[in-house]
Amino acid sequence: MTGFDASAYGRRSADVYDAVTGDVVGGSSTELAVDRLHELAEGGRVLEFGIGTGRLALPLAARGLAVAGIDASAEMLGVLRAKPGGDRIPMTVGDFSTTRMDGEFSLVVLAYNTVFALPSQDAQLACFRNAAAHLRPGGRFVVEAWVPDLGAFRDRSALRLLSLSEDRVVIETARLLPAEQMMHTTKIVLTSGEVRLLPANHRYAWPAELDLMARMAGMEREHRWSDWTGAAFTDGSTAHISVYHL
Repeated sequence: MTGFDASAYGRRSADVYDAVTGDVVGGSSTELAVDRLHELAEGGRVLEFGIGTGRLALPLAARGLAVAGIDASAEMLGVLRAKPGGDRIPMTVGDFSTTRMDGEFSLVVLAYNTVFALPSQDAQLACFRNAAAHLRPGGRFVVEAWVPDLGAFRDRSALRLLSLSEDRVVIETARLLPAEQMMHTTKIVLTSGEVRLLPANHRYAWPAELDLMARMAGMEREHRWSDWTGAAFTDGSTAHISVYHL
């Protein structure tokens, strides 16, 4: 994508990211994700691509795992460093499709649909190869992503309510460009006295396409679940947790 700036989303959203994500994702989902990732790490080192403000990294570190992270946004990492325990997590600012960190890891994590933040198929494939380059033999790469549903769009656009509370409403608008597998979204965060617009671009891909990227990077799929509980992936699944091993 011409003019792609991987750091733009974090600059716009870092100060409200935790509040908005907490509303949309919910604490129970985060706890389930941490449980599953802790199990998959098998006590080894964990590297999170798109570590953000530490929603997953901090509780994983609190369980005794050595966690490191890469994120394109210095602002996001600044929020993480300011949290208790954040200053003990090695982190670097960079494009997680190409940026390297020292050492080998048992687990590389790319959660919360962040694989689609990469602007092209080439960039997504480079991310899979970068994950494989960080893994020890037998290590795992975990990707959490939504399943594209073109039927959810009328006239290639959509509007949905993400969360609703007494003090904050989060709405998302989306425009679909099927020919390029692109979706442009803007989250509208409404609070008393303030309206925030958080635009983002997504290059979406179907699960089978991600499987092929994994194979091209030298990995094979080990699991695919509908959610962090390990529920079976079915025709009706709207999201997936895919686990690949080296």
